[in-house]
Amino acid sequence: MSFKDVRGQEEQITLLRNAIEKDRLAHAYLFFGMKGVGKRTTAEVFAKALNCTEGRLDACDRCISCLKIEKRNHPDVVVLKAAGQFIRIQEIREVRNQMRFRPFEGRKRVFVLVDAETMNIAAANALLKTLEEPSPSNILILLSSRPHRLPATIVSRCQKVRFRPLAREGVAGYLREKMGLGEEEADLLAASAGGSIGRAVEMQRDSELQVRDQLIAGISRCRKDDPVGLLLTAGVLGKDREAILKNLDILRSWYRDVLVYSKTGGGENMIHRNHLETVKTFAEKLTTADVLKNVTAVNRAARAVERNANKHLTLETLLFKLAHPDG
Repeated sequence: MSFKDVRGQEEQITLLRNAIEKDRLAHAYLFFGMKGVGKRTTAEVFAKALNCTEGRLDACDRCISCLKIEKRNHPDVVVLKAAGQFIRIQEIREVRNQMRFRPFEGRKRVFVLVDAETMNIAAANALLKTLEEPSPSNILILLSSRPHRLPATIVSRCQKVRFRPLAREGVAGYLREKMGLGEEEADLLAASAGGSIGRAVEMQRDSELQVRDQLIAGISRCRKDDPVGLLLTAGVLGKDREAILKNLDILRSWYRDVLVYSKTGGGENMIHRNHLETVKTFAEKLTTADVLKNVTAVNRAARAVERNANKHLTLETLLFKLAHPDG
């Protein structure tokens, strides 16, 4: 894979290629944007271009360096991510130790920190010391979908490259061309993925459209006089932390659609376009204030789950609030 294979990030690719051409490379980059829009792919292609023995401003995908990076066994390209909940200080110390030496094979040693915001405080402080003492033969690339969680002192020492959501047609085109999906399924996944190819692929792999349909059906049946139904719908929201947060994202986008329809009267800009009639019913039933209250309730539930609050109680409370928007 080379720069030409990265979709929808032409401005970002131009910036990186210009840096290579003019030999004005930053010692640290922060690639930020929503998950699944090409941050890690671009980081790996950037590492290939920097160390390619045949190409000048891009990876040739033929030389031994490019092939090693593609197979992720190049000694000078290190990808670091949290083994558990955090990237810990030991991992950052190892990065600092490796930076003391020249690259083994390539022109540049590249360290890619996946989900850099998961560094704990000690690791972040250790990285800050590394950024304060840059080495010309090493480049750090921090990847983050939540850059606001990174210390400002780290962000200020990186060249920031923002990765934007892809156009819906671009995501759908990828799904048709690379995954062989039919037009209808590709368009539906693209509309639901919010501009993220990675999210669309994940949704297709996990049969998430079916899960989403079940969840929307459950929400549409929630009534204040049916406590058993509320408890059953809470179960649909999932049991483990990751599944719950994904489903709360679906809920958030659902109420976004309700608000869009109530303001526009059409479904062209909806995410859940195959649920137009249900969205219409909700838009007619809920006021704008009701919708915003529900979005706030979903956001609070997500924060509670992220803080490891009691999941079942959090979801049951959320469903009760969604069924009582005036409460």
